[in-house]
Amino acid sequence: MTDLPHTLPGTLARVWDMLEAGVADRTAPARHPVLATVGQDGGAEARMVVLRGLDRDAGSVEVHTDSASNKVQEIATNPSCSMLIWDQEQQFQIRLRTLISLAPGTPEDWDRIPDTARRAYGGTPAPGIEIDDPADHDPTPDFRRFTILTARIDAIETLNLGPDLHRRAVFLRNDGFAGAWLAP
Repeated sequence: MTDLPHTLPGTLARVWDMLEAGVADRTAPARHPVLATVGQDGGAEARMVVLRGLDRDAGSVEVHTDSASNKVQEIATNPSCSMLIWDQEQQFQIRLRTLISLAPGTPEDWDRIPDTARRAYGGTPAPGIEIDDPADHDPTPDFRRFTILTARIDAIETLNLGPDLHRRAVFLRNDGFAGAWLAP
């Protein structure tokens, strides 16, 4: 991983390295970003997701979900979303402004998911439905509800709470992620 982000190229390299580590390492700070959407009532919604893929060339990240979850309808209505990552040890925050597309999962992707994790896709009743007791939920997986969210990154904003001074930067897709410093 890159040293502390004292330059714009170093800061951007750190972001991509952290995202890559989040896909590969279950203990990495970027493994579980917070995904924020606009709820059906217009209010903000946020939840943890698991980072499942990264395409540096395309400037996108991937997460998986159950098609019956509220976030799928929220994204279908308004695909503009944000992701937030915090590295406590390095005091480094990443905010990703994204545009998310939804696609059914493929059999190849499904085959890579451990059996225990497949329980997150399917189940009766569907996510968010009120039940009398936790035992009333049947977590039987259903491949047909396995959905891939591809988040095209339109902007990356970072904040490093460094020991000498705070550094904030923004990188926009339309400028090739060249970046600029911002006042913290």
